[in-house]
Amino acid sequence: MSITIGVDIGGSHISSAAVDSDSFIIIPETYFSGVVDSKASKDVIIEKWAEIINQTIHAIQKAFGLSESDSIGIAFSMPGPFQYETGIAMFEGNDKYESLYNVSVSEELLKYLSAKNVSFRFLNDASCFGVGGSLKQESELGDKRVIAITLGTGFGAAFLDNKLPITQGSNVPHNGCLWDKPFKDSIADNYFSTRWFLSQYENITGEILTDGVKEIASIENYSTAKIFDDFANNLTEFLVPFILDFDANLLILGGNIAKSNRLFLSKIQQNLKSKNVDLSISIIENTEQMSILGSSYLYNEVFWDRIKAELPYF
Repeated sequence: MSITIGVDIGGSHISSAAVDSDSFIIIPETYFSGVVDSKASKDVIIEKWAEIINQTIHAIQKAFGLSESDSIGIAFSMPGPFQYETGIAMFEGNDKYESLYNVSVSEELLKYLSAKNVSFRFLNDASCFGVGGSLKQESELGDKRVIAITLGTGFGAAFLDNKLPITQGSNVPHNGCLWDKPFKDSIADNYFSTRWFLSQYENITGEILTDGVKEIASIENYSTAKIFDDFANNLTEFLVPFILDFDANLLILGGNIAKSNRLFLSKIQQNLKSKNVDLSISIIENTEQMSILGSSYLYNEVFWDRIKAELPYF
């Protein structure tokens, strides 16, 4: 069995699990997660990351009789800005992990990991989610072009051609990102994230909610229905030009907002049909685990050879 450790870094959490690279599944009893204070000091953040990863390392050492000298590949689903080739964090001005600015995550983690014979590979979190989602549907997918988006605290996106993230070219937006692209009177991130829902609810009802989209979805009245309809209309209007430019066959939706898809998915499908856009939509509710699976694929050497020369710096 070939084993890789996949790690998903979020704005307030870390998740780690061992992946069977042959069957592409998470190995039972190796998944661990924890809360992280993204505003903490460098050492506090790195130690917390190492604490969770070490739990996965110990689990596979116990289950498979690995020693501390056995080599382990650790792959990260990492938000940007980040130098994915060198493993150096570039978090600055984005209100998270700023104490890691210009820090080599690889070098710092090695100080705290229980295994020392390890290697590290990194890829953007939205790309990892897209790779994982594409691989999970590979039997149906073939060589289709996929747009994968994550809808949550922020708006992540990846464009994939035959599972390979595409970040440059005339048919994809710059860096393969959508969050920073103009939409209406602002940028897309301000319309397709949790804060838009909370702001809309406050504007309509005068009430302030704190529990995110899940709380809004649970209310189910005229006001919340309008919010989800507006969201679906906005998302369709924004995405259609990118779908057509990329000639996408499949749209994968993830993130916490996607868990409320019963309130907006049919509207998106109606909108696409009215615009004569033929596109399948797949909902993936466990975004973290899919990102872990996607990151682990960085240790598929054929895939790595294809992607390593074009790892984005953003």
